[in-house]
Amino acid sequence: MSAAGNSNYKPLTLRQKVGQLFACGFDALEPNPHIKQLIEEYGIGGVIYFRRNVKDAHQLAQLSADLQDISLKSGGQPLFITVDQEGGMVSRIEKGATLLPGNMALGAAFAPSGVYASAKVMGKELRQMGVNMNLAPCLDINNNPLNPVIGVRSYGETAAIVSDMGTHAVKGLQDMGVIATVKHFPGHGDTTADSHHDLPVVPHSMERLMELELAPFIKAIEGGVDAIMSAHVVFEALEESSVPSTLSYKILTELLRGQLGFKGLIVTDCLEMKAISEGVGVAEGAVRALEAGADILLVSHELERQIAAMEAVVAAVESGRVSEARIDESVLRIMTYKYKREIRFDTLTQVPEGPISTPEHQELAKELSRKSITKVKDEVGKDLQINDKTCVIWTEVQSGTEIDEVVDREGTLGSVLSELTGEHVQEMYLGLFPSDEEIEETLKRCETYEQVVIVTYNATFSEGQTKLVKALVQKEDVHLIVAAGRNPYDLLEFPEVKTYYACYENRPLAMVSLANVLLGREAAVGRLPVTLSEQYPIGWRQD
Repeated sequence: MSAAGNSNYKPLTLRQKVGQLFACGFDALEPNPHIKQLIEEYGIGGVIYFRRNVKDAHQLAQLSADLQDISLKSGGQPLFITVDQEGGMVSRIEKGATLLPGNMALGAAFAPSGVYASAKVMGKELRQMGVNMNLAPCLDINNNPLNPVIGVRSYGETAAIVSDMGTHAVKGLQDMGVIATVKHFPGHGDTTADSHHDLPVVPHSMERLMELELAPFIKAIEGGVDAIMSAHVVFEALEESSVPSTLSYKILTELLRGQLGFKGLIVTDCLEMKAISEGVGVAEGAVRALEAGADILLVSHELERQIAAMEAVVAAVESGRVSEARIDESVLRIMTYKYKREIRFDTLTQVPEGPISTPEHQELAKELSRKSITKVKDEVGKDLQINDKTCVIWTEVQSGTEIDEVVDREGTLGSVLSELTGEHVQEMYLGLFPSDEEIEETLKRCETYEQVVIVTYNATFSEGQTKLVKALVQKEDVHLIVAAGRNPYDLLEFPEVKTYYACYENRPLAMVSLANVLLGREAAVGRLPVTLSEQYPIGWRQD
């Protein structure tokens, strides 16, 4: 098997071909026995990074080089090294890399050229860290406020916004030699279940899917996107038998390959997610995904499941269930894209000596973040005055969520306000789902303050956060400001709030942008990329 006659790629046995179909994860900052076994014995074609693999940018660059070296010395192929670096709330790499705004923040800035510039910066830095495939951008249209997993990972609620922003992101990444992987096909935006835990169902007609959910993917295909990730979502109009898209021949082959003409790589979402693992199982899921038309099978965590999945595919070929010609189709695509994006051993074992994140990159991130902050309503019209009567309530994201979010106490709004003004700002920490006791204690502590800023985080799904905000609203002697640190829909839970900002993320850069707005140093120029209500439609901002 070769790609375009390139001698860098060697002929493969059946087991080596099957190995090329898999991208696997491991839990370490350097090559450990888990990943060494997968590369040396099973010849896997790719590795996926999570936060557990990242200390900083230079460490990651060294890890990437070491993994490629292991593959080279074991007679394997150059590796796809992948990551979910979406920006904003879903960013695996932070230290030493430029943490760029996420999709909905970019959507609020309404600047496609900024999306392209951001993606170019991201792509350049990823290649310096040895990452050659990004599982981004997200092309889901978030038109359902109750979506528990997409939300701010989407550019907005219309096909036009998502298509425009998404094609610019794809171009920016691929211009820097990084394979862009748009997701989650055919669309995960209008779901109320999270496929990490359940099997979501989208009931819409084919006509509606073509007009909305599929439209951004069609634009991405027309723009030459390298890869598309499948969703573990049932689309009733496309697959009557309640089969998730990842396992559906009708969706991956007949629709995506046939009707839409996609010739690139089809990547599965992780087969260990419960929508698959607690359905047909990971091993059987790998075989069915391959039968459906997938090229790269993603198994992110457990060694036992990774090996079982590869063995299941080998057994399926040996039994005649899957033809070796079907394996060859995917391997040829994989090798073709490794060749196209110059994923070669001679360029992959070098570690950059200088800084990966540059002042120019950081300045771009600041400018895009500044343009995203949206003043949704302000009936008070008063800047924040920092004094001993001012406090911030910070809703704290805990580690270990399914999409790998971790936010520490560096760069919280209170710390940022303190740094910008030179005055100490008291900050209280609140859990995502505060108990009645926690709410009561927080309210008691707020009694001595005249200005309270609370940064909520998906209050739509938190009765406790909503209860606290409603109680604070009742304090007539308190100037209350609410800032949504993730989904802007939080306002729907407490519409009586007089001052409300949408930040789309609670990362340090967004908090700097918000702080400057609250202090009256900057104007809030972002516009809502989604509709909150008839009063606050898409495109809205209070001037």
